[in-house]
This record gives sequence, structure tokens and C-alpha cells, in this order.
Amino acid sequence: MKHPRLWSAILPALLLTAAARADAPAAAPGLTGAWRAQMHFSGGAFAGVKNLEFMYVYNAGGTLTESSNYDAAPPVPPAYGIWRQTAPGTFQSKYVFYVTKAPAHFKEITQGGGWSPDGSGIFTEEITLSADGNAYTAKVHYTAYDVNGKPVPGGGEGTATGQRLTF
Repeated sequence: MKHPRLWSAILPALLLTAAARADAPAAAPGLTGAWRAQMHFSGGAFAGVKNLEFMYVYNAGGTLTESSNYDAAPPVPPAYGIWRQTAPGTFQSKYVFYVTKAPAHFKEITQGGGWSPDGSGIFTEEITLSADGNAYTAKVHYTAYDVNGKPVPGGGEGTATGQRLTF
């Protein structure tokens, strides 16, 4: 060693820093990542759907993308939204998706028409993460809107359970 006095001064500080880090509690798990969830509604447009599943990606910046196993019936794009932490282990999310309506006649599709806009929906969730951070439960609220942005019947309350995607 070229500088034994320097090392004798620095080494205790390094050891104390390492010990403090080892004793520090682990950070609480977050929501960031990919999730698969199942939803169940007690009323509204989704009450009759018994196998409704959603895939989510919660981005570190507070945005989210959602897609369901019903995105093709009728065809709709994925939903986009936001999320935030409200307390340790609890989160809120809000996301919007667009609703489409079927063409009245097949001829509309062959002439370049297709599934036209027919409104939108907003899901809000109050999410509680499990202690290990790999599962959650949520209270869900759905509001339906017509093509002009006015609330319409069909909204409802539900619950969700989610599992983090892992290897």
C-alpha cells in the first residue's frame, strides 16, 4: 500500500456505510412492470363477462397501457392512462379506451368503411399491492360515454386481482 494512513482513515467509513446499507429496510415493492389481471363486475355492461382479463404495463413515469382479451370483440385499440402511488403499497390508476360499433352492412367494409367510433370508457382502480409485490387486489369503477362524451348507462363497479409477470 502506498498510502497506509489514507486507507486507515477511509476504511472505517467504508465499513460503516456498508453496515448501514445492510441494515436499511428494503424498498417497498412498486407497481412498475407488466401485469395480468382478472376483473369481475357486479353490474353494468361488463357484468355478464365472466372471463375478462387485462394485460397492463405500468411505466416508471406514471403512464400505463392496457389491453384486454376482448379487444377484438368489437375491435378496439388498447387503453392508455395514468397511475400514481397514494400510500405505501396502494395506488390509483385511470385509463381510457375507445368503443366502436359494427357496420350496419358488410358492404360498408368492402367500400372502405369499417368499425366507426361509438364512444369511450374510463376505468379507475384503487389498487392494493401484496407484501411481496407480485400480486394485487383492486376496486374498479367503470364509466361509459357516448360518442359526444356524455355519460351513458352501462357503467359499473367491480373487483380485480392481478399477478406480476415474471420469468
